[in-house]
Amino acid sequence: MTSLPRLVAFDLDDTLAASKSPLDPRMAALMVRLLGAVEVCVISGGQIAQFHMQLIDNLDNVSDEALAGLHLMPTCGTQYYRHIEGSWTQIYAELLTDAEKASALIAVEATARELGYWESDTWGPILEDRGSQITFSALGQAAPVAAKTAWDPSGEKKNTLREAVQALLPDLEVRSGGSTSVDITRRGIDKAYGMNKLAALTGVSLDEMLFVGDRLDENGNDYPVKVLGVECVAVGGWEDTAAFLETLIPRLEAGAV
Repeated sequence: MTSLPRLVAFDLDDTLAASKSPLDPRMAALMVRLLGAVEVCVISGGQIAQFHMQLIDNLDNVSDEALAGLHLMPTCGTQYYRHIEGSWTQIYAELLTDAEKASALIAVEATARELGYWESDTWGPILEDRGSQITFSALGQAAPVAAKTAWDPSGEKKNTLREAVQALLPDLEVRSGGSTSVDITRRGIDKAYGMNKLAALTGVSLDEMLFVGDRLDENGNDYPVKVLGVECVAVGGWEDTAAFLETLIPRLEAGAV
């Protein structure tokens, strides 16, 4: 990128915060500062409640003017929220039909059980209806990071499950999600879809955006953004993102290349 980005987009889990965890105060302060310098998007497989718990509720001393520049895209961009007149407003939602949800839930549970991936000792529900997305979380929605890492350190279980479920649901999109999750949406939906929607809605072109994510590898759910041609920064956790922002934000504030 020869010039500074007009918009910086982020994954959420393991990019801005530890999985299913609130922003660290260091990151929260950086996000508030970033919002004062550039438009920001957060796009994740999580639902809007997760965005509130992890991100929004931890931004202190942030003005409505700054929040107006924050674009929230839950469930990989199948939903879109903006801060309008003091509250978060849903602009659109690409909802699954009841029939699509039912077939997705049946297919992913049956396949997980067949593969021996259906766990009896979990932290919360394994299956979740997020409206525009069905999500399978092997150890439950609230599983601790250490347990999730130990369950599938190589990602082999998750990828095996994804491939098997995709074969059963040719009319839907089945993608790897977080460290132990698989997401099911309408066909053609991934983070590239969300970023294209964002470009159309904001008027900011893809080559004026910068994306930061922890899963830019070929099997990762951030990879479609890289394939789209958006400039990307790969991180290994929120600490890497914080270090990157501590160098980027002064440049944005100064308007320097």
